[in-house]
Amino acid sequence: MDDLEELLREGAAAPVDGWDFSWFDGRATEERPPWGYARRLAQRLTTARAALDVQTGGGEVFREGLAAAAAAGEAPGRVAATESWPPNAALARAALAPFGAEVAEVADDGPLPFPTAAFDLVSSRHPTVVGWAEIGRVLAPGGTYLAQHVGVGTAAALTDFMMGPQPVGDGRSVRRAVDGAAAAGLEVADVREATLRLEFFDVAAVAVYLRKVIWIVPGFTIQRYRDRLAAMHELIRAEGSFAATTTRYLIECRKPHGAAGR
Repeated sequence: MDDLEELLREGAAAPVDGWDFSWFDGRATEERPPWGYARRLAQRLTTARAALDVQTGGGEVFREGLAAAAAAGEAPGRVAATESWPPNAALARAALAPFGAEVAEVADDGPLPFPTAAFDLVSSRHPTVVGWAEIGRVLAPGGTYLAQHVGVGTAAALTDFMMGPQPVGDGRSVRRAVDGAAAAGLEVADVREATLRLEFFDVAAVAVYLRKVIWIVPGFTIQRYRDRLAAMHELIRAEGSFAATTTRYLIECRKPHGAAGR
């Protein structure tokens, strides 16, 4: 039990701002999708005149893509991002400042504070919600939406362990995304889906993951779920790890040339 208490203290103290997951090195692993989202984003940024990253977190992935585009001498002339959580917005402003980025602090489900047809590239990695109508509005005709979304049933085994069996809805399904894109006047150019292995090697990593990825167990706190975390600790001690799966899908859409602003 002393070991459990030490791990829970560690899990409570770890920072959870931004989307840097380096704290988990050696403590948890998540398989990466085969399509290489960051590499694709960097490629698209080399041909974009104006780029917007929606729900950018701490700006880590967007910064990586912009740096690669700048190294190739092809960075966008205008760069902007949105983020809803103030600590992440502050991180994003610092991370993206070298590229002259405007970072707008707006709700994930709110309107985008940019003019119609302002960007020829809109990107997002793991948005909590997708405002298709607003994405379609701010995209210029001929522009592209490139994103990696979290799919249906992500970490369901972990959710069920902590909360008991939970229904799995289709709100994050590929079908819903394709329908949403079409309703916004976008043409889907590419969709790819993958199921990936997620594995935890100590209960501190579980606690930090649930503090950071807040939709896996809504309302999670270490105190509220201490009994389940203790059970998880015993399971990991007995079996060496706790494994779940995540789903991810890549979606790329284009706004037709000549399309009216929405």
